[in-house]
Amino acid sequence: MLIFIIILLICVFLIYATRNHRYWSQRNVKHEFPVPLFGNHFDNLFGYRSITQIANDLYNKYPEEKVVGYYRGRTPELIVRDLDIARHILNVDFGYFYQRGLGRDTDVETLMKNLFHAEGDLWKLLRQRLTPTFTTAKLKSMFPLIVNCAEKLHLAGDKIVESGGECDIRELMARFTTDFIGACGFGIEMDSINNENSTFRALGAKMFSRSFRDIILFGLWETIPEIRKMIYVQDARIKKVITDIVTTIFEQRNYKPIGRHDFIDLLLELADKGITGESIEKFDDDGNPKLVEVSMDLDVLVAQVFVFFGAGFETSSSASSFTLYKLALNPDIQIKIQGEIDQVLSKYNNKLCYDAVAELKYLDMAFKEAMRLFPSLGVLQRQCTRRYNIPQLGITIDPGVKIIIPIKAIQTDGKYYDNPKEFKPERFLSDKLKGPKYTYLPFGEGPRACIGARLGHMQSLAGLAALLQRFTVVPSSLTPTELPVNPWMNVVQSVKGGVPVKLKLRTH
Repeated sequence: MLIFIIILLICVFLIYATRNHRYWSQRNVKHEFPVPLFGNHFDNLFGYRSITQIANDLYNKYPEEKVVGYYRGRTPELIVRDLDIARHILNVDFGYFYQRGLGRDTDVETLMKNLFHAEGDLWKLLRQRLTPTFTTAKLKSMFPLIVNCAEKLHLAGDKIVESGGECDIRELMARFTTDFIGACGFGIEMDSINNENSTFRALGAKMFSRSFRDIILFGLWETIPEIRKMIYVQDARIKKVITDIVTTIFEQRNYKPIGRHDFIDLLLELADKGITGESIEKFDDDGNPKLVEVSMDLDVLVAQVFVFFGAGFETSSSASSFTLYKLALNPDIQIKIQGEIDQVLSKYNNKLCYDAVAELKYLDMAFKEAMRLFPSLGVLQRQCTRRYNIPQLGITIDPGVKIIIPIKAIQTDGKYYDNPKEFKPERFLSDKLKGPKYTYLPFGEGPRACIGARLGHMQSLAGLAALLQRFTVVPSSLTPTELPVNPWMNVVQSVKGGVPVKLKLRTH
């Protein structure tokens, strides 16, 4: 009898653990053999490879396929290799794929009500109303704040040089970005650049680190969907710190805009007026979208501050520090960029300004090339919301199937870029980059493309120009020939152990 019960339990477990594992074979989609319960996701769950590394490997393993199947536990996902299919998912057929599919329960984890994680009508209405934050006029008005942060960057660089020049350039650029976001977004003088123990820098680092608790909970969350409602992944300490910051700023402004036209002012306007617009999910009998309203309560407002601060500093500092790392390894390119900076700034009294940064074309090309090689987001994720026939394949996928667009793999594919691993800014000369569209996606594409792309781009170029105007970046004794990727990071790519380089004062 005991043996029978054991055999029965094993059978029940195997049925449960392999459910959906024939999904891709039934559709003749190539895929790796899935392991019971884990699918193809074992290496990611246990920190051997990030999802970007896994997507890269599968992308390169099946060069003749338009798509490759994958199982995150028992959930079927589709890694898209074909650019036309990617175009349909991100843009043409966006109505089927408007969800990012990260799947967190926003009623429980309220910080996930932010624009990046939000789904459906909350996402659509937030996107619609937050977009005016990033107009050209707004960006120009923010630039004096960038100049102020750039001057602090010079002081911090001088201290580093006095101490021998060795530094983690990733940390320095993270502190610069933290200060800028605090100033332009919240009207706060954070002074993270000159204070290694800044509360705000520590908060930013905490947002993008994964504790042992996080690893266990994320593993359970991804492997056993049935218990997701019982798992609380969000760090309550981060929520409390962010909520306290936002509440304090709101109180200082008497819960009304004060004319700074920063991110907090915009949120206070939304809280006062609310948001109403056409639904992306609900339709009347004639097929017309219904009008819906989103309540801008404190949880929603805090969530937007969370993503503006966290995602803003992480992606920009990652991109700018990787650019500096590549320039340290390519001194001829760095010299050419410094010559351009000197020439352009000489027309503006050697001071950074919005128009000067707009003229730094070669620096811009180098930054874009760095983002091609190491995009802050290594993959884009979407989720199918209703049955969808993929016209290029003639197969149908069901609601809930996840889609992975492997940005890094596409951007380093020799089919689209000659010598794809080489750092070559000239690729981005306007008359040379004539490859197919959707081969360059560091900010995403379509309606869910990064809303802060222009702000992040401008801020990064300004930080790079400020640093390279005064300093030269060279390899240190600790600088690796290739930066090791942190396999625990999935949404945003990260480097394990920082980016060690050496700063030297320029000799003109």
